[in-house]
Amino acid sequence: MTNVEKRLSENHITLPDCPVPVASYIPAQTAGNFVFASGQAATVDGKLLYAGKVGTEISLEDAYQSARIAAIRCISELRSVADLDRLRIVRVTGFVNAGPDFTLQPRVVNGASELFELAFGERGRHSRIAIGAGSLPDGASVEVDVVAYLEP
Repeated sequence: MTNVEKRLSENHITLPDCPVPVASYIPAQTAGNFVFASGQAATVDGKLLYAGKVGTEISLEDAYQSARIAAIRCISELRSVADLDRLRIVRVTGFVNAGPDFTLQPRVVNGASELFELAFGERGRHSRIAIGAGSLPDGASVEVDVVAYLEP
């Protein structure tokens, strides 16, 4: 068990198996010392949680949880190609399925950012983009992807 997994376990979080792609892509890929994880939504045991538009159908609190679950799934993807204890989270992108009047995307994506910092400590602090989207695959409320750096 890595230190990252231990920190998660201490917070009652268990990493799932690496998500199986639902389309034509791979979960994660390395390029030099960078590791790119594919976008993830809040899916648990094959069931999408918190589907819908944030601000009208989904509460801010539920969207935050959606981002948190998506980040956990991203960590599983990273683990499939790299030693988690050698990774530094570099960039997080969060897409929020929201109506035109919803402007709290950064607060939603904090669910992912705070999870990465919990898991990786200082190495989990990252640059970030929080974007409002008109729709996401299967009606997901949030999708998160991540770029990490594999330290030698």
